[in-house]
Amino acid sequence: MSANFKFILFIFFPAVILTSCNGCNPKQEEKLNFFRYNQASGLASLDPAFAKDQSGIWICNQLYNSLLQLDNQLNIKPCIAKSWEISEDGLTYTFHLRTDVKFHDNACFESGKGRMVNAADVVFSFARIIDPKTASPGAWIFNKDVDAVNPFTALNDSTFQLKLLRPFRPMLGILTMQYCSVVPKEAIKKYGADFRAHAVGTGPFMLKNWKEGTALILVKNPDYFEHDSAGEKLPYIDGIKVSFIDNKKTEFLSFKQKQIDFISGLDGSYIDEVLDENGNLKPELKEKFNLLKTPYLNTEYFGFLMKGEEKANPLLNKKIRQAINYGFNRREMIKYLRKGVGHPAESGFTPYGLPSFDAVNVKGYTYDIAKAKQLLKEAGYVNGAGLPEIKLYTNETYKEFALYMSKQLEQLGLNVKIEIDNPSILREWMTQGKVNFFRGSWLADYPDAENYFAVFYSKNSSPPNYTKFNNADYDRLYENALAENDDAKRYEIYHQMERIIIEEAPVVPLFYDEVLRFSQKNIEGLEPNALNLLDLKRVKIK
Repeated sequence: MSANFKFILFIFFPAVILTSCNGCNPKQEEKLNFFRYNQASGLASLDPAFAKDQSGIWICNQLYNSLLQLDNQLNIKPCIAKSWEISEDGLTYTFHLRTDVKFHDNACFESGKGRMVNAADVVFSFARIIDPKTASPGAWIFNKDVDAVNPFTALNDSTFQLKLLRPFRPMLGILTMQYCSVVPKEAIKKYGADFRAHAVGTGPFMLKNWKEGTALILVKNPDYFEHDSAGEKLPYIDGIKVSFIDNKKTEFLSFKQKQIDFISGLDGSYIDEVLDENGNLKPELKEKFNLLKTPYLNTEYFGFLMKGEEKANPLLNKKIRQAINYGFNRREMIKYLRKGVGHPAESGFTPYGLPSFDAVNVKGYTYDIAKAKQLLKEAGYVNGAGLPEIKLYTNETYKEFALYMSKQLEQLGLNVKIEIDNPSILREWMTQGKVNFFRGSWLADYPDAENYFAVFYSKNSSPPNYTKFNNADYDRLYENALAENDDAKRYEIYHQMERIIIEEAPVVPLFYDEVLRFSQKNIEGLEPNALNLLDLKRVKIK
């Protein structure tokens, strides 16, 4: 998923206007532990079939469960499925379901009582995703990969089977996505399109009230099936209150006044107030709130169009692309333009934080002005002489990064002109192959490096292959990796692919992003993860 990155401050506000439970008087309500956060971008739907952005993903992760889930290290773990097997040919996935997972109580069920989940519910939920009538933006997760005739089967009440057209090992990671949440057919039948506002799932929290654009409240699911390692039932807290305020001054003030419980990310206007030059919490703030940092599966880069004639586009000369990669200091860029937030992209395109990331076996580009000059000389442009102006297309958000790089490339004799364009227009030009040098980013949907390698697979159009990269050895390795079930062997193939990308240099990786989470001192268990997925079932409020 391509994404424009910028520092984001999720806006918060006291949620005192929310009603937390039926039958609670004010004194009782004061004793309840509700986690408070704000969703500045708003919320379009509570239906997991439409969980395409962070606001939907975060809330659906509280309301629903999928067959599988991720821990904070992005390892795939059981959820509704307690175990699974993959056939030797990699085409059949068989899942054995828990028998104690219950849908939330709701009027869609007889007597209003939720029933137990069975394999037919998984078949219904997955089939609904790819049904054109649903028009789910998540249909892509299955459409190209599952068997066209019989993709989903309930072998019995507790055994579900998924069949693929071709081996695709990242499928397990895809099944952790919120699109794959299990929903009851009774709710879809009763509410139809209004299911977006009448969520019925199996998750640790249940929908209590949603006043769109103003407030949302979830309450603890008393029948939730998961327990912690000590046998205590999850979740620990009584509920969640979400507000939708988009005033940044109000949100930051609310956090400082302890009226909301956490912030994910920081707006650029406040970053100097909170972080020191190394990206750490300023000393005077360490006693006031917590800062948790973790890698974020987002790579920011500049890309080259790899089609056309070198006479018209000198950037088709590999040595020039390599020289640009060596010609600027990523570490200083992170320090001065991002206050130390993130990691310099010195190990290729796939980011730090993925299980397959290996900075030892994959050596990318570091700042080396001498090597850059030598490469330009070998390309026939000593000190850049004779090389025409290079135009770099970017948007306002990345203007400073483009200017920083262009200024450093002047040492090589390169003249890089920056053109600022509207993001949607630039994306359209990239799709059509109209720009030779452009700004891009890639944010993972699931925790497998295949997310990133698909960007350079020649059989993929743009998006994702904006560079129009075409390399037969790379394509062969990509296809081999999809069929390899052994993680260690697949990761070695990934490293070979990464080395091809580094050698051919269709992109200039800039940095691997980082998640920042700020929380109040009385919040425990709010662990970050590289997908920035919000999981509140283990949060405690002291």
